[in-house]
Amino acid sequence: MAHYFKILKNGKTRVYQAFEDIPKSFENVIAFKPEIPPPPHTEEQHNEIDSWGEKLKDLMKRETK
Repeated sequence: MAHYFKILKNGKTRVYQAFEDIPKSFENVIAFKPEIPPPPHTEEQHNEIDSWGEKLKDLMKRETK
């Protein structure tokens, strides 16, 4: 499974697999599904998993509607 991020931009839905590719502004977040690897997790994986909440908050701040 890969990351799956779906947004609405200029009235069209767009899908991204890399968080860094998501535009700085758009109308709405439609789907936010980061890939979470199966346990056991390494410390690096825990850090990435822990970061997804803040990344979702960041996307919500980018919404224009």
